[in-house]
This record gives sequence, C-alpha cells and structure tokens, in this order.
Amino acid sequence: MKIVHIITRLILGGAQENTLLSVEGQQDDWGDEVTLITGPALGPEGSLLDRAQRAGRQVRVLDDLRREVSPGRDWRSYRTLKAWLRELRPHIVHTHSSKAGVLGRAAAWNLGLPTVHTIHGAPFHAWQSPLAWQAYRACEWWAARRCDRLISVCDAMTEQYVAAHVARPAKFVTVYSGMEVEPFLNSARHRETMRRELGFGRDDVVVMKIARLFDLKGHADVIDAARRVADFEPRVRFVFVGDGLLREQLLERIRRERLEDRFLLTGLIPPERIPEYLAAADLVVHASLREGLARVLPQALLAGKPVVCYDLDGAREVVQTGRTGVLVQARDITALAAGILDLAQRPGLRAELGAAGRELCRVRFCHREMNRQLRDIYVNVVARRTY
Repeated sequence: MKIVHIITRLILGGAQENTLLSVEGQQDDWGDEVTLITGPALGPEGSLLDRAQRAGRQVRVLDDLRREVSPGRDWRSYRTLKAWLRELRPHIVHTHSSKAGVLGRAAAWNLGLPTVHTIHGAPFHAWQSPLAWQAYRACEWWAARRCDRLISVCDAMTEQYVAAHVARPAKFVTVYSGMEVEPFLNSARHRETMRRELGFGRDDVVVMKIARLFDLKGHADVIDAARRVADFEPRVRFVFVGDGLLREQLLERIRRERLEDRFLLTGLIPPERIPEYLAAADLVVHASLREGLARVLPQALLAGKPVVCYDLDGAREVVQTGRTGVLVQARDITALAAGILDLAQRPGLRAELGAAGRELCRVRFCHREMNRQLRDIYVNVVARRTY
C-alpha cells in the first residue's frame, strides 16, 4: 500500500513515537511505501526527526505546520498538504494530533482520499475555559466528518468523543499505542548499573516520573506529595525524567520545599534509554491531568514497576488498584502521597503488582500487534471506498 502519515511535530512524545513505529513497521514488515509529513520539531522536548531520517524514511518537513493557531501559516499548510497528497496519491492518509489532524483530514478529504485519524488525546478537556473547550470540540466535530474512521488509543478517548457528540460510536475503533516491548521486558539487567549511575544506594526507594516538564503533566503535584512522603519515609528518592519549559520553576518549588536531597532531574534522555532508567526505579508515579493513555504506564508495567496514577482518561485500562498499581482521584495530593508511601514500604507488593502488569501489557502494547490492527483498518476502509 501507499500510505501517508501526517503529524504536527516529531518531538519526543507518545503520539510521535506511536506514529514513527507505525511508519517503520508498515515499511519494514509489510513492504509498504510510506511517507511521513511533519512540521518542524520545535521546542525543548527533543526530536525524533533524526531517527526517521537516519533510517532512510521518506520524510517531508512542512515548515508552516505549527501547533499555534495562525491563519496565514495554517492556510499555507493546507495548500501544501493538498499539493503533496495530489503528487503522492496514497491509498490511504493517516493523520495524528490536533492541528495536523484537522488540516490533513481536510486536504485528504478534498482530494477524495480514504482517511483515518488517531486520537492520541482529546484537545478539549476539563482544564480549559468553556470557550476553548467549545472551539476545540467544534474543530474535532468538523474534522470527524472528513475521515472514514477514528482510531482511539484507549476506550476512554472514544467515550469522551461520543459524550461530546463528535461522532457516533460506530465510527471509532480502539488500537492501543504500540511500542517495542522487548527492551522493557528485559530491562532488569540494567538495574544495578543504572542505580550506580544515578547515585542511588541499595536501600533507596526510587520513585520515577517520565514526562515533559510542561503544563498539566502534574510535576508540581508530585513535589507536593513528596513533601508528605518525606516526613514518613527517609529512603524515598524522586526522579523526573524529561525536560521542558517548567524546569526552573519546578527546581524553585523543590528548593522552597527543602527537598533538594530528595529529587533528581535528569533532563532529556534518548528514548531508547527509557527501559534502562525504568530499571533503576522501584515504582512509577504519573500525575498528568490530560492524556489519552500515557505510554509511560504500559512501559513501566512492562518493566515490572507498579504505578501510582491519577484516574483520568485511559489510565484505568492498564493501572488497576490492587492488581497493577494504585489509582487515585486527580489533584488528591493526600491520596497520591499515601499510594506512593504504601508501595515504597511494601517491596513484596511492588513485585506482585509489577509482575501482573507485565503480563497484562506484553501483547496488548506490542508494536507489531498495533500495526497488524492498523493494516486491517486500512484494508477495510479502502475496500469500502472501492466497492
């Protein structure tokens, strides 16, 4: 098949890793002719563009394609997308992320091309103003009528879109966001090396959060919880893996709480080293206020690490209290701290929950399984268009 993927930017992030693995698998495993169109990888979060280009993928960078609303840039992006799609004439177009999702679907639909869109996370959410919520919801409603199929990375995304009357349930299908599971399943061999590299002792209990240092990712909530945990458990250490605009603000908050000796901020790390870092952890905390289904949740569980997580979006589809981790209500700092403290003090329970999480995720989140399901969707969409 000839396939075109369109995404707003190829930074280090879950939606971007999902998209690149789709491109790689479709080309390498299925022999498809795949082109990836992306805007520039701007920002401090890091880039996956080099990985795509080094591997010889067909990548086109559309400089005008940006996250910010800009009528001039957006119009030029739409016209360029139409021109490139007219040139490439793919069998199917697969769009990702909000801006590329709207512009890409509009361009592909205008040319009569079969089109699917993956919902990695809803652009409308509870933490917006009512006006912003309505505007983003209206854009998604409009774009949903310009594609054949909506692919959700978790059932929760479908539920949110249906509740917002974006589209009817029959238009959605869930395909969990795939990843290379083997490095996580085999990560334990890195544990001692990584703990020495990061400066942790044998008795330290390491609580890790992996996310961009960005709004709504919940780092401040973790710092507040850490203040409470520190009063009861001197062995606990916290690690923030990632970088972003809030780095200095978070460091100041840590200093204000007098937790400098409890926190390590690693900055950016290459995506391929995430399994090694997870090996050094004893549990993972995730306090994001807006996700589809954060990739770090199955990644942690594949590495055998239980998760303490806010009960939002798709988290409950993998994090189950008493089975693979602890779910708490969003912004409940007391419950977040209690969940961390309980697991920090119970190594046997950590091992039990981590083992169950590994079994739950090993097949469901394999990138080959994701690409097999995507292939079935493509074939069905194209067949319906043809006949």
